[in-house]
Amino acid sequence: MSDDPKTLTTRQGHPVHNNQSLRSVGERGPATLENYQFIEKITHFDRERIPERVVHARGTAAHGFFEAYGKIGNEPASKYTRAKVLTQAGVQTPVFLRFSTVIGSKDSPETARDPRGFAIKFYTVEGNWDLVGNNLKIFFIRDAIKFPDMIHAFKPDPISNRQEAWRFYDFVQHHPEALHMVTWVKSPWGIPADYRHMEGSSVNTYKLVNEQGQAVLCKFSFQPKLGVKNLTSEQAAEIQAKDVGHATRDLYDAIERGDFPEWEMCVQVMADGEHPELDFDPLDDTKRWPEDQFPLLPVGRLVLNRNPSNFFAESEQAAFGTGVLVDGIDFSDDKMLQGRTLSYSDTQRYRVGANYLQLPINAPKFHTATNQRDGQMAFSVDGGGENPHVNYEPSSQGGLREAPLSSKPYAQWVEGALGRYQTTKARSDYAQAGERYRTFEDWERDDLINNLVADMKDCPEDIQLRMVWHFWHCDEDYGRRVAQGAGIDLEKAKALPPLEGRPAPGQDFPAGTGR
Repeated sequence: MSDDPKTLTTRQGHPVHNNQSLRSVGERGPATLENYQFIEKITHFDRERIPERVVHARGTAAHGFFEAYGKIGNEPASKYTRAKVLTQAGVQTPVFLRFSTVIGSKDSPETARDPRGFAIKFYTVEGNWDLVGNNLKIFFIRDAIKFPDMIHAFKPDPISNRQEAWRFYDFVQHHPEALHMVTWVKSPWGIPADYRHMEGSSVNTYKLVNEQGQAVLCKFSFQPKLGVKNLTSEQAAEIQAKDVGHATRDLYDAIERGDFPEWEMCVQVMADGEHPELDFDPLDDTKRWPEDQFPLLPVGRLVLNRNPSNFFAESEQAAFGTGVLVDGIDFSDDKMLQGRTLSYSDTQRYRVGANYLQLPINAPKFHTATNQRDGQMAFSVDGGGENPHVNYEPSSQGGLREAPLSSKPYAQWVEGALGRYQTTKARSDYAQAGERYRTFEDWERDDLINNLVADMKDCPEDIQLRMVWHFWHCDEDYGRRVAQGAGIDLEKAKALPPLEGRPAPGQDFPAGTGR
């Protein structure tokens, strides 16, 4: 125990020795339920706002359908998965898709520079499947224990109630894995023109499981049939001066006039394993899977064709969770996915109530039968067995029974030392950010630099120098242009030592590093 008032502790007063990593079975293994420090941190975070969402508060939504091709690329979908929503060609599965910004409040402008939420509820014949993603294919952090810290840094200052650039970059400077996402978000890709011209992505890695119980890693993405359009800062400012809800209006009006937006759903697949041939961990959500190595394979089309009849009852009370999967789609050991799976449904139980799944927008459209009863705002009882007196299992008196296994279970072998780990493949934190910078079109790169220069001018010198150091290690031209534009001493920035506790750029953490 430390009496130092600057020592980070839990609410129980326990000193926090590692605030960077979940406890997991080995570096790439699953997180464990006894992650008490994380559970205390994330469940408190889930309850920080009443009544709007902590994140993704500003949003709009629409109804539609998903129609599977029955194939993944040129192969039968059943080769990879037994999920009927993906294998039954031509079947139209009802969907509800909610778009959103992330950081801003419920009435914030839709021209904000921010990732966009892309959350889909599939009402499948096997129960609901929620795919809760963003427009960009990556994220700022790769370990869920950092999520409350990240959002706190990006949200308004708790004293001034203003978003401050120095808070954002103070967090980023200590997390080089965020550089890739920063490069995307501070470019025009950080302000989609509207929701109809925007990509969607699962961000996290999942698994597809077939009838034989065999699994592959996968990522889901959605390509708009209208193409992708983004805005520069100047274009966004011009729109915001006239309309703070332009994207909501655009989506609503398009559907009302019968101009139904459509996306092609694709997956990338990869063999399940560690992949030592790659310079990044495929479970790391701060990295993209190169599409020349892991192509986007079409699996179906998604169409939005009906606006909500009541915004609050549907868009606002819609509740999504990354743990809501159907048979044939499973979790990977992506640490952000595992943390989100606890956080999302926990948030919904707090925000909407313990019986949020009884609301029509959240309820499955097919058979449900549970032994869950009562709780605040309960207004129905799930379909039970033959005897309504029996709300437990097993029973010989006509209660519910377990479903028989129809396919070979997926059984993942897990082995490793329990600890707190950073990915050993840290060198890619700079590599993919630099590659993204070099592959931008000139106008995108210019807008990126202008936005970063403006931000750097609002930061203290120590943050300016470290951020230029980071950008320079991503790409020398990248760092040089930010330094010149903001009047930062490039040579002084380059002379900084590597971050304490982190490997130098171009190097990895030692294998098996646990903290």
